[in-house]
This record gives sequence, C-alpha cells and structure tokens, in this order.
Amino acid sequence: MEETVREELRKIELGEMQQFRNVSVFALFSQSRPPVRHLVLKEAMGKGVITISEVSEGGHVPELKVVNSADMPVVILDGEELFGAKQNRVLNTTVLLKSKSTTIIPVSCTEQGRWTYHSRTFSESGVIMSPEVRQVKNRSVQESLRHSSGFRSDQGAVWDGIHEQAAHASVSSPTHAMRDIHEEMRDDIGDYAAHFPCLEGQCGILAAINGVVAGLDLVSYAPAYKLLHDKLVRSYVMDAILRGDGKVIETDKAEARLFLDGMADCALSEYPSVGHGRDVRFEGRTMFGSALTYRGGLVHLAMFQGNGKVQQNDDTMQGYRRRAQHRRRTID
Repeated sequence: MEETVREELRKIELGEMQQFRNVSVFALFSQSRPPVRHLVLKEAMGKGVITISEVSEGGHVPELKVVNSADMPVVILDGEELFGAKQNRVLNTTVLLKSKSTTIIPVSCTEQGRWTYHSRTFSESGVIMSPEVRQVKNRSVQESLRHSSGFRSDQGAVWDGIHEQAAHASVSSPTHAMRDIHEEMRDDIGDYAAHFPCLEGQCGILAAINGVVAGLDLVSYAPAYKLLHDKLVRSYVMDAILRGDGKVIETDKAEARLFLDGMADCALSEYPSVGHGRDVRFEGRTMFGSALTYRGGLVHLAMFQGNGKVQQNDDTMQGYRRRAQHRRRTID
C-alpha cells in the first residue's frame, strides 16, 4: 500500500502560481489515471439521486444516513458541509459512496445552537470548512483512528474553532452556524476567488497564505474536481481574509514544490473507509493529512501544514485544545 501511494504522489505536477493579495494558488495536475468516475455532492443532489437524513427521528449528532440511488459512486469531501435537518454538519473524512447503497457517514456539527428540524433531509450548503478549522477536526479524527475509535472528531474543539472564526470575522449567528460566517463574508470571498479560475485538466490546488503553504486538496477525477474548485478555493480564501493585514506576500514555486515533496517523507497508516476504498493517514514533521484510495489510485488527497503529532508552534491549535478540555460535551 505505502509504495503505491507514494508512487501516486510522485505523479502530481505543479502549475504556475496565481496571486491575489496575500494568497498564492498553484494548480495541481496528475499524470495518473483516476481510479474511478464518480459524481460529487452538488451534481448528485441536482440529479435527485442522493438523499441525506438523520439516522433516526431523534437524530445522532456524529452520524448521518446517505442513500445513493445512482448507478455510479458519489464522493463527498472531508469538510464539505450539509445544510438542514436538525443541525448542519460536515464530513469527518472523504467518502466514496457505493452505487445503489445506504451508508452511515461520520460527521461533525457546525451549528451549535439548533437541534430542531429545519427540513427532513439535507441539502448542499455550498461551503467547505476552511483549512484552519478543518485541521482542528482532522487532527482529532486522526487521533480517534489511532485509538480504534473510528472517524470521530473532538466536537468541542470544532465548535471552539467556529466560535473563534466568528469572533475574528465579527459575525454574530443566532445558532452559531459556520455557514452564517461564510454567508456574511460571501462578497469579500468572491472578490478573492475570482482571481483563481479552474484551468483545463486541473485536479487540485495548493494554497499559500501570507507566504506560508496552508495545504492542498486534490481530486483525481478532473471533471469532478472542476465542480468542487470554487468551493475549495473559497475555503482557503476564508482563512486568508481573516489572517490578512493588507500586505501582498507571494510564495515562490520552490516553496510549493518543497511541500509536495515533503508528502513522500510522511509516515502512513491505513484504515477501512465507510464506503469504497481505504482511508490513508499521513503524519510528518511539518505536515499531516489524509487520502482516500481505491483500486490502487488516489480519489482525494488533503494535506495541511503542521506537525503530525504535537503542534508545538501553533498557538491557535493549542488554544482550541485547552478550551475543549474545559468545555467538552458528550455527544449522543
């Protein structure tokens, strides 16, 4: 498994830099043939072939039920938000739903102040959780997998991350909904995102904020990536706006290349996915991340800047964890 994954990483190519204010974006391409053709959440919902609901009438915060009636698999990305039902949620890991299947998926809540039905089923939120909060969620999921507890997140830490983001953005939401922050900042985010169009054959982005690589997302099936591009760009832009100070700081291609090359030095661990494929986790000295693999190829890859085990130099992460210890809630 490890050598196969590392070989796939070596086939990722870096495009030229696109720059706007404090954001540098590099298009990613791959020499590999995608292992599967699939729908994404937006088009599956548009075609009416996927239904997502609470697992029962009473609901269960960390799980949702997905019915895929399509004749082909559907991908829902790690961090992709679902809107409605008893409260908004995001995926804890990327899932490749089998065709004609019913699947229970692991999620985190992104709306702390509501536990009543907004609708009987979920719709696509139009939002992917920004990398800064996504890192908090993904690191706790990684720890959960290591201790054989499945794809569970530290829900308290996720809420803390959303609260801090709302405070930084000066956004007040009656239900503390992450989506409300993105909606309030929609115009500013759009001004940034317009400078990073999807290129022909592109299947991913590597984004740097204030001169430091924040992370990357790659979806190997380019037609699917094209439908996700705008949401992914907007997720990185959210953090860029909140961290910006008016300066224009570029990241050169060599720095981006170092980040790509560093993935090959990460330790890898593998777990069964809740749908098709295997869930691979990366841990390195300067980065961590995950990949969904299927038939020996990459379906989705997400990598973030940061120490794989102890984020010694990230005061934000430590702050989230300290507060989570005091405010942790039991989620049933």
